[in-house]
Amino acid sequence: MVPLFSVEQVHYDYFGKIPALAGADLAIGAGERFAIIGANGSGKSTLLQLLDGLIFPRSGTIRFHGREVSERTLRDAGFLRYFRERVGYVFQDSDVQLFCPTVLDELMYGPLQLAISEAEALDRAHEVLQIIGLEHHTDRPTYMLSGGEKKRVAIGSILTMNPEVLLLDEPTNGLDPRSAAFFIDLLHSLNAAGKTIVVATHDLTLVADLEMTVALLSEEHRVEKIGLAADILADEELLLRTNLIHEHLHRHGESLHRHRHGHFLFHRHEPETREE
Repeated sequence: MVPLFSVEQVHYDYFGKIPALAGADLAIGAGERFAIIGANGSGKSTLLQLLDGLIFPRSGTIRFHGREVSERTLRDAGFLRYFRERVGYVFQDSDVQLFCPTVLDELMYGPLQLAISEAEALDRAHEVLQIIGLEHHTDRPTYMLSGGEKKRVAIGSILTMNPEVLLLDEPTNGLDPRSAAFFIDLLHSLNAAGKTIVVATHDLTLVADLEMTVALLSEEHRVEKIGLAADILADEELLLRTNLIHEHLHRHGESLHRHRHGHFLFHRHEPETREE
């Protein structure tokens, strides 16, 4: 089966001299929950932008449903529409993404650009407002929203276009615990409905909660390992080597002890018991 995305020996440099990716290889299947993780500067966001055709590799190939994504192919109006209808991108900073006067305008903007009728765009917007829990904020300017609400509108503006895959850059960054929990539940629901979820993140709790397939990038901008979240997050030596957990000293009385710290945890799900 042809993967949804395939990345083959992709290299990318900023300004032709600052390396961001060095020979990346990976494949993402349709309906998968896939995470790109790594320390700051490892190339996570760069890889996500390459998948969305916002930037293009110096060498190597990216394919979507077996069709190359490049400057050349995206000049073709037919392929451009095909690709943009199916792939949605949520930026790390919601303020970069939101520019319309009101929440409702933001949700209608994408469908209208795809030549969907105003009536259908309005129906989609109201449906998505229910999903993201902002049905009472239709006329509110986005600059008057909280950070968590802006993030909901940002993903809502993509959902109204009903894409096949969602690419999300640091989706829980800066969110309070309640907003982060809402967002994780939303991603669970979207994936259960058939959406492919791809995130670039250093939030290992998100990766663990969503039980994702993981591509771990090293600080040398290479794909260090691909595997299941449970296996990769349990490998402390790997996480330490790639700067995703750290060691520091603690004093206990007169003794010093070295401990490893990672800012994530696994949730244990106990079987439900019922009294007869």
